[in-house]
Amino acid sequence: MFADFLKRLIQPAPEPLTGGDARLALCALLVRVARTDGKYSASEIIRITRIISARYGLPQPQAEALRQQAETLESQAPDTVRFTRAVKDAVPHEDRMGVIEALWQVALADGHREAEEDALLRLVSSLLGISDQDSARARQRIMSQE
Repeated sequence: MFADFLKRLIQPAPEPLTGGDARLALCALLVRVARTDGKYSASEIIRITRIISARYGLPQPQAEALRQQAETLESQAPDTVRFTRAVKDAVPHEDRMGVIEALWQVALADGHREAEEDALLRLVSSLLGISDQDSARARQRIMSQE
């Protein structure tokens, strides 16, 4: 099902993703962050579904379906760099801080900061063109909302 999507992602110069493909790539990145510490908890799953619903204005059943597709794609995907490149190409720079905040929401959903998640967020932030300082400020905003 995702063979064509993955093939496009791993090309040396992939076409920018749009619409549903961009959504799917971002959602798969959220799943990647949640799974990076080896635990994919119910709180992370719920948080991802809420983020998808809010970000794309989807009712819960559609958000859950998109999350499930993203889980499948994430498990088949080759690496985080290609996902991040796809998201970077699909999301204007001024909106990427919202992506980082969503990723921090997922990373902190279980109430614990894990070294693996911190490392992945540093990599993704850098690949998206977001500074460590801006990512740290995004994390602090999310933590103050919790």
